[in-house]
Amino acid sequence: MTLRAAIVLQLLTACSTAPGYTWDLPEGMPAPTVPVDNPMSQAKAELGRHLFYDERLSVDGDMSCASCHQQELAFTDGRPRGIGTTGEIHPRGAMSLTNIAYVPRLTWAHPDLDRLEHQALAPLFGDDPVEMGMADHEDELILTLATDPDTVTRFQAAFPDDDSPLTVPNIVRAIATFERTLVSFDSPYDRYQAGDTDALEPAAIRGMELFMSERLECFHCHGGPTFSDALTHDKLPAAEVAFHNTGLYDVDGSGAYPAPNTGLHALTGRPEDMGRFRAPTLRNIEVTGPYMHDGSVETLDEVLDHYANGGRAGSSSPLKSEFVSGFVLSNTERSDVIAFLHSLTDRGFLTDPRFADPEVTP
Repeated sequence: MTLRAAIVLQLLTACSTAPGYTWDLPEGMPAPTVPVDNPMSQAKAELGRHLFYDERLSVDGDMSCASCHQQELAFTDGRPRGIGTTGEIHPRGAMSLTNIAYVPRLTWAHPDLDRLEHQALAPLFGDDPVEMGMADHEDELILTLATDPDTVTRFQAAFPDDDSPLTVPNIVRAIATFERTLVSFDSPYDRYQAGDTDALEPAAIRGMELFMSERLECFHCHGGPTFSDALTHDKLPAAEVAFHNTGLYDVDGSGAYPAPNTGLHALTGRPEDMGRFRAPTLRNIEVTGPYMHDGSVETLDEVLDHYANGGRAGSSSPLKSEFVSGFVLSNTERSDVIAFLHSLTDRGFLTDPRFADPEVTP
């Protein structure tokens, strides 16, 4: 059994009975689905926050989870593609962690990765590509953290039932718990929906109507409370999972995407999965550019160009989603749609001290 498989097994079999957690959610918003073997607690979330910003979790001590997931950028990094601690460039961009607890399948295109605890193992210990570079340094990591009395105390508080709480499985449990607290439902759009008619300017209201129209088709893939069509929460009987080909590439006239970014196809090998990626949330989209899985679209204006054209350069890919059929916008309508997209920015989320670096905001 590999080390990663052993860690996953421990994640599936261990359980903590730490005190509960109160969600900060608007009225009517269901709570996220939380694994029974990793229940929420404030102590665990606070430990996870410290670990999320802890550069000791990288092989050279110079990179943390927050290096690629910066709060002011809605927990993205502003780069087209991620860069690991060794300088290796990731094939895809760092996705926003906004409302990540409501996402049923993680990363851009993985049909089976459905737990934040398992996802965290890839940046920490993966080697293709190298991100934080801790493969084969697990014992060293534990020894380093064990020399810090404050860190040891936080692990004890987060996992009070464990005789030896400072373990790799508990590291990823804590990080996942913190990530689940990153909920964002207080944008101008949300306040407007809650009855504050002054929360949106007329342009944003007009843009919202266009966004939700059959003419533009945006809402089909970017709808619901998270502005995505992938959703899970504790009231859903089953997770809603979807992947789409948006006509971003068609390198062979048959819909092919350039390797290694072939989307779901890279894991399934099925021709029909070529170029299919998860539709990311549009919440806080104003600050999460550049866009698309490879950062190849710089601005929201260019995003509108892409979909108005029916895909890149009017793609005729046979694999393209039926909802990417193209449309025409006047200059005013274009400005209105962008005003609406900006109204999805939750400024409080981008500055909330509960999510900030504890070394800066205790």
